[in-house]
Amino acid sequence: MQKENLAFIFPGQGSQKIGMLAELAGQYPVIGSTFAEASQTLGYDLWDRVQNGQQDEINLTECTQPLLLTASVALWRVWQQRGGAQPSLLAGHSLGEWSALVCAEAVAFQDAVALVRMRGAFMQDAVAPGEGAMAAILGLDDALIRDVCAQSAQGGVVSAVNYNSPGQVVIAGDAAAVARAVEGLKAAGAKRAVPLPVSAPFHTSLMRPAADRLAEHIRATEFKAPAIPVVHNVHARTEQDPAVIKELMIEQIYNPVLWVDCIEAMLAKGIASVVECGPGKVVSGLAKRIERNLNAYATEDSASLEEALAAV
Repeated sequence: MQKENLAFIFPGQGSQKIGMLAELAGQYPVIGSTFAEASQTLGYDLWDRVQNGQQDEINLTECTQPLLLTASVALWRVWQQRGGAQPSLLAGHSLGEWSALVCAEAVAFQDAVALVRMRGAFMQDAVAPGEGAMAAILGLDDALIRDVCAQSAQGGVVSAVNYNSPGQVVIAGDAAAVARAVEGLKAAGAKRAVPLPVSAPFHTSLMRPAADRLAEHIRATEFKAPAIPVVHNVHARTEQDPAVIKELMIEQIYNPVLWVDCIEAMLAKGIASVVECGPGKVVSGLAKRIERNLNAYATEDSASLEEALAAV
């Protein structure tokens, strides 16, 4: 049964870790079968890689993206099997938006696995290793961060790319420009400026070549109107037209993730509880920072899953 005040949110890169979902996989065979589906498309054993591989391997964007998509879809299927309450809205952070679209039945799972593997590879190829950087800036006003980035660019690229929560914004761009911006933001009073261990400057104009390469593949894939509305990163609104959604998923690669706006759009529609469908608690934690009265739940292990099922 659909609950009008319930939303599901899906994590992006950074939530992956070796051994994740192992406990739940022992209880729910659908997790193994979902990973087997993805492995068929990828041409390697994704479950084996995440259980027995190295963290460095699963941190490679080309692997991380299909891995997190698969984990989120597997947990969504567990939720369906358990007869959990159905959300009235979905949203995903960056890559997580693809998970939301699969769970909304807007795009087939195996098509999405193929697309996000390419998305990861193309994003990695767009900027040579070491030439791009990202950093999380804590404790400054959004407008001030944008101003300092503009002053620090000096012919390069650095911009605010993830508006994660009030006082937490991620910047990205050319490594040298990001380094200048970090120094400028520290001088402007940032509480912390934390370099992120990522392999490319995501959601910047430097990702346009990746978007251009992926565009033809997205446009050639069948999309449908979502069965559950998805709040999109690019403009924090829902869309029903599959052609419009395709273009948003292309633009999303080089545009900022407006996560604060996405959560606020959900709150405006009466959402009172969010369930993070995927490994970790990052996006539900951000949602709580945006609105502390929001009820936020995780699904990454049996204890958190049972708590979420009972609560919503």
